[in-house]
Amino acid sequence: MNYKLVKSEDVLMIGMKAQMSFQNINAETGKLARLFMPRRHDIQNRVGTHSFSLQNYNHFDFKAFYPSITFEKWVGVAVSDASSVPEGMELFTIPAGNYLVFKYQGSAQGFPQFWQHLHGDWFPNSEFELDNRPHFEKLPEGYNPMDSNANEEVWVPVK
Repeated sequence: MNYKLVKSEDVLMIGMKAQMSFQNINAETGKLARLFMPRRHDIQNRVGTHSFSLQNYNHFDFKAFYPSITFEKWVGVAVSDASSVPEGMELFTIPAGNYLVFKYQGSAQGFPQFWQHLHGDWFPNSEFELDNRPHFEKLPEGYNPMDSNANEEVWVPVK
């Protein structure tokens, strides 16, 4: 798998969150995105045009993974400061650190297979160790999860 190692500074994000599990992630992420995306232009001080789909796991360990494990899911955008948070949204800081950035092309329907290969096969055989920080995807403006040619960046925290 091709990747690049990126050292990221803290990223301020404004968005919406929900608790979900891998059993209901597709449906629940869709609901969350439909709530957030029409309102993303209400956010002042945006940085860039991309959006984030972020998973805030509690000590993620693929070996201890099971489908009903719950985690916090966020959909949001990067901002330069926290001076104005629209009603119904919250501020979240993506902590600084090293990330491996992978490219994924395909629909959201095919993403679980990519994710499983990454965590189940690739990471255990790599020189890297997962870090306990959020995992996220950077989605370009106009991203359509149903498009089989959709592109996204998958950011995985490493030590």
